[in-house]
Amino acid sequence: QVQLVESGGGLVQAGGSLRLSCAASGRTFTRYGMGWFRQAPGKEREFVAAITWGGSRTDYTDSVKGRFTISRDNAKNTVYLQMNSLKAEDTAVYFCAADRTPLRGVPTTWHDNYNYWGQGTQVTVSS
Repeated sequence: QVQLVESGGGLVQAGGSLRLSCAASGRTFTRYGMGWFRQAPGKEREFVAAITWGGSRTDYTDSVKGRFTISRDNAKNTVYLQMNSLKAEDTAVYFCAADRTPLRGVPTTWHDNYNYWGQGTQVTVSS
């Protein structure tokens, strides 16, 4: 069974930064792409960022391009989301997720392509 544990959320002022971490265990982390999603109150869960199994390719939703960076450290079985220039509209619970398909060549934005999810970490940006 795969376990994903997020950390690093919190309360930050608009314009500030946070770095989220997601520690993975239970299967060969290095063979699977990873993604970050978020869910704001009253809204559906949405894609934020994704990275391929080797870390060479990434993808972002338009609203975070240039502000957020996804990365991974395969030696530590951990994926990160560096969030800069945070805005009030970034407030949400952030979830990391693991791709169901090993060695996928492109980062996937589709929710149903992920079959393991963390419990989420709250990010609150005050304006």
